[in-house]
Amino acid sequence: MGASLDSDASAGLRAARSLVLERIAAACSRTGRDPGDVTLVAVSKTVPAERLKIAISAGLTLFGENRVQEAEAKAPLVAGASWHLIGPLQSNKARRAVELFDVIESVESLDLARRLDRIAAEMGRAPLGVYLQVNVDRDAAKAGYQPETIEAELPELAALSNLRLLGLMTVGRVVGTAEEARATFIALRELSGRLRRNSSRLGAGLSMGMSDDFAVAVEEGATVIRVGRALFGSRDAAGPGCGGAGIGDGRPVGRVSGHRFWRRDPHRR
Repeated sequence: MGASLDSDASAGLRAARSLVLERIAAACSRTGRDPGDVTLVAVSKTVPAERLKIAISAGLTLFGENRVQEAEAKAPLVAGASWHLIGPLQSNKARRAVELFDVIESVESLDLARRLDRIAAEMGRAPLGVYLQVNVDRDAAKAGYQPETIEAELPELAALSNLRLLGLMTVGRVVGTAEEARATFIALRELSGRLRRNSSRLGAGLSMGMSDDFAVAVEEGATVIRVGRALFGSRDAAGPGCGGAGIGDGRPVGRVSGHRFWRRDPHRR
């Protein structure tokens, strides 16, 4: 019985992954991009380790966690996985984060960057891959650098030799449709271009787009998308292969490229 349930869960996750990859490929086709240039991070917050083991068998091997403590409990149990920290990082958790995560996507201050730079050197993890989180929407409810602040501090950030600045990350404001998120993604891409003209140390990576709007993000240049519900289902319901739908967790409000999407809850990905 257990093996049968695992097989069903794996099949459901494999189907959800295939659908996401198809939508990535379609978005790339519309804009002349190579789908291989887009990395899928499966947002695994609240997803138990046993289900992540099944996800590995379904081809999902890169997971994104919001909290150091949750990753600390799960990572040792999930062989073959890589991990990104995509949630806010408190300075007192920095050392453990450097131990656990392959990439930290939520560097939002020079002080935090300096701490990570020092710890990476001490722990032999240099160069540590990081993204600089930017609040391009200037949304008071969101974390991240203000655009003018990152422009001013980039020379000091670029001088931190134990960090590899992979690019920029943003968490978009709450919007009613995926198309309304486009302005956020354009703003991050344009900011990246300006910053990179002044610093060769900043990579071209753009981590942007979640379950509701990742196709639009890919159209606007996303190199990393962070997808949770479209893979694992609603956080408060079973996911693919376990009774859940795999995509969506509320009232559908529109379509992108023939697929329905759901109004974004700011606490969900």
